[in-house]
Amino acid sequence: MTDASEHDLTLTEITSAIRKSWKKILAGAVMAGLAGYGVALLMAPVYTAKTTFIMPQQQQNSAVAALSSLGALTGIGGTSSAKGSADQYVAIMGSVTVGDRMLDRFKLVDLYEAKFRTDARKILESNSRFTVGKKDNIIAIEVDDETPQRAAEMANAYVDELRKVTATLALTEAQQRRVFFDEQLVKTKAALIAAQITLQKTGFNAGAIKSQPAAAAEAYARVKAEIVTNEVRLEALRRSLTDNSPEVQQLQAGLSRLREQLKQYESPATDSSNQDYISALRDFKYQEALFENYAKQLELAKLDEARDGTLIQVLDPATPPERRSKPKRMIIGAVSGFAAGLILVVMAITRQRRRPVAP
Repeated sequence: MTDASEHDLTLTEITSAIRKSWKKILAGAVMAGLAGYGVALLMAPVYTAKTTFIMPQQQQNSAVAALSSLGALTGIGGTSSAKGSADQYVAIMGSVTVGDRMLDRFKLVDLYEAKFRTDARKILESNSRFTVGKKDNIIAIEVDDETPQRAAEMANAYVDELRKVTATLALTEAQQRRVFFDEQLVKTKAALIAAQITLQKTGFNAGAIKSQPAAAAEAYARVKAEIVTNEVRLEALRRSLTDNSPEVQQLQAGLSRLREQLKQYESPATDSSNQDYISALRDFKYQEALFENYAKQLELAKLDEARDGTLIQVLDPATPPERRSKPKRMIIGAVSGFAAGLILVVMAITRQRRRPVAP
């Protein structure tokens, strides 16, 4: 039985094999390194352009200033949904929508000689990188291309397309408020028109004005509009807070006081013949006050949204790179030479071990 130690590779064998074939090993490694460097010279140069922009930050919204006009909401403060995270903005830039816009903008299907748009989109994804700073939330965009100018233009185009897409999406707190109050305003406008038609059908009644002054109707409408607005705010609060939270409890207490006040205004008039006119006037004033509240909130949301539109601030715009990023010719040559040398060393050791041992 052969001893296993005979098959163990010793340091002496390795040095002996290298010493005997060092010229061939060195020559082979040099030739392989030069060949690798030559192949790298034939490869098309790739340039990397980079741009960075500051992650949009949460802003104090203007709706807080409007709460003073909503009575029971004073001191509550507006609720704001969480701003889109940095990962959300990265996902948008990597989306199919932005990708297709980049394909069309730079005619990348023809440039990449792709048969299908899907193939061109995959090439674009492999040539684009989006990274987020762990501490500063600064988003970096890197794009590889064979020409420096186009690489810079594509990197900057990603920021432009991001602005365009986010302008159509309710990502920020201001955008969400704008969409919500815009919908409420449309509904309230229709209700206001209907209330106006109903009021006109009742006709003008001087006795009704005496029994139920217009000022009282306006006060009733204002209180009722505040109740509806507060109920909307309460529903929004409950999406993120529990019923035991101070904000929810304070808003509920304010609603209770407003409802008690509303009951006093809703007490029937002494002259029943004027009740139709009074009810119609109350409903019209209520819809009018609600419409004004929603319109004010919508305008404030639009102002905040306009401010948010400038939040994507470019820190370092992409400029045409002066040096190529790939291929790394020296590294390719060095790796090729090292790999060839290693292979030649193994071959030399193998040949030496196959030689018969002299008696």
